[in-house]
Amino acid sequence: MKTFPPERIVCLTEETVETLYLLGEEHRIVGVSGYAVRPSRVRREKPRVSAFTSADIPKILALEPDLVLTFSDLQAEIAKDLIRAGIAVFAYNQRNLAGIFAMIRHLGATVGQGRRAARLVDHYEQRLARIAARREGRARPLVYFEEWDEPMISGISWVSELIGIAGGREAFPDLAAQGAARDRIVSSERVIAAAPDVILASWCGKKVRPEKIASRPGWESIPAVRDGRIVEIKSPLVLQPGPAALTDGLDAIVAALS
Repeated sequence: MKTFPPERIVCLTEETVETLYLLGEEHRIVGVSGYAVRPSRVRREKPRVSAFTSADIPKILALEPDLVLTFSDLQAEIAKDLIRAGIAVFAYNQRNLAGIFAMIRHLGATVGQGRRAARLVDHYEQRLARIAARREGRARPLVYFEEWDEPMISGISWVSELIGIAGGREAFPDLAAQGAARDRIVSSERVIAAAPDVILASWCGKKVRPEKIASRPGWESIPAVRDGRIVEIKSPLVLQPGPAALTDGLDAIVAALS
């Protein structure tokens, strides 16, 4: 980094954008992902420089960032190009709730807001504990979360954890532990055999079509399909591992399971 704390930050995913706004450090952001929508004013205030797996490298370099924040192996090529251009890059890779909390603490410390970040994490931990306590003693429906439809990909660890907090049971806990999407591909036959009570779907970048899910061969026998319990959770709320998932994303899951 040219300076510390960094004065010019580019965020290539949504969760670091929202975190910096919550920490009162949005003035440091000079560029964001095109998917950044929280808070809503970010679309008016910050130039968009990337999608998720692609980025406008010359546009990023023109912003003269001190630091670029990336997420996951899917942005490895972007990170490589920026590093070769002499830019400092932090590549976060949080895949569960503990990782989300660690990201918030680390980013807070990076911008000189370590104490404020710790308070924010404490707030989220207490919130999740309160919601989990309210669900104690109730029937826990079996939940299949679909992150993508072709191929069918089940939910990642932080989504699975949120389902548990919201009062559900993860249909495929063995798959949820796998970080890579390719390792969470699930067959239609396996979903039918699991017989989930609720299907939650969040197809990243496109609208969920419950009727398409319900019409899959053999799925008419699944309780969730039979009872009409197929619910879309908007992807910006739950598929970014940050504040949105801990707040509006969790609330949407609670509502779907109630």
